Amino acid sequence: MTILDDIKIKIKKLYETNPEIHINYISSFPKIYLTDEPAKIVGVYKNVFILEEYTKGHAQKHTFQYTDVFTKQLQITELDQY
Repeated sequence: MTILDDIKIKIKKLYETNPEIHINYISSFPKIYLTDEPAKIVGVYKNVFILEEYTKGHAQKHTFQYTDVFTKQLQITELDQY
């Protein structure tokens, strides 16, 4: 089993048990800066997963690849507990 497989399993487990998470994410295009923001995992698929966050007052969905977690571009606080 690879590290990416391990990340997929952990994210799927969070999705099934407690999809309410906290994330850290920085992107320059589009400009997004999220630090310890609450989010919810709303979909888990073979190559991507979808998060929903409410920082601008309404729901915004973001699609991420599992490699984003591996490269630490996206950090999910709850994954550190496993």
